[in-house]
Amino acid sequence: MIDYKLLEALATVIETGGFERAGVVLGLSQSAVSQRIRTLEIRIGQPVLLRSPVLRATPAGQQLLNHVQQVQLLERDLAKSLPALSEPATRLRIALNADSLATWWADAIGQFCTREDLLLDIVVEDQDIALRRMREGDVAACLCSNPQPAAGARCVPLGTMTYLPLATPAYRAQHFSQGFNEQSLQSAPAIIFGPNDQLQHRFLAQSGYHGAFPYHLCPSSEGFVRLALAGMGYGMIPEIQAWREIETGQLVNIAPGLSLDVKLYWHFWRHSGRVMERLTAALQAASA
Repeated sequence: MIDYKLLEALATVIETGGFERAGVVLGLSQSAVSQRIRTLEIRIGQPVLLRSPVLRATPAGQQLLNHVQQVQLLERDLAKSLPALSEPATRLRIALNADSLATWWADAIGQFCTREDLLLDIVVEDQDIALRRMREGDVAACLCSNPQPAAGARCVPLGTMTYLPLATPAYRAQHFSQGFNEQSLQSAPAIIFGPNDQLQHRFLAQSGYHGAFPYHLCPSSEGFVRLALAGMGYGMIPEIQAWREIETGQLVNIAPGLSLDVKLYWHFWRHSGRVMERLTAALQAASA
């Protein structure tokens, strides 16, 4: 049987990004954390961590991380019937996209987390690749645009976010006075959330444009809107996030009538316990 103190050390090293920080969280010295990782590797007969170029779990380590997160959730269920086992609170590590975090997420799960005494460790990740975090064992669940569940996981649809290509009226007049066409798109600066953000590319491809375009990188949903309001570019912004600016005319659609719908899916491990089932039900109720 695996010593769960060893698995705890592995999970904490990955979550904190280092042995020293993991030691602080666990109340151990850096060398003690390293020793636990070495002991774990000896027990299973292979490495669980890759230390360069960046610290990350090996495939074996990823399997162990998936396992320990599920065990933690199951232990929470057991503590409900055996209060003596209870700890102050359960921490759930999840990945979700910044736009959901900036708009509907908090309202959807706020009361649930308070009622369940549940602490969230949120990893902000692009909706197109958040599932990779879960497959790697870094998170116990994720919100993403991929409808294909990982092996051993469940996937439920949560609805659709509508994105609009928004900019200021002055920006549209300057860059799209001749219409939304290839010539305008080649020179008009866009705003992209990050290097993994494919919303802009998907929207343009959907509109028939597949060429290059200039862009700003802004890894902040709030900052994204601020850059658009400053006239620095146009960007794919959730309609529910910018409805006030749209209503007041501060932001306008540079391609009237065009939008991009992104379906969102909630992924979680099948044997994650009742708390995950209740969280999923809360998310489904909120999306409805």
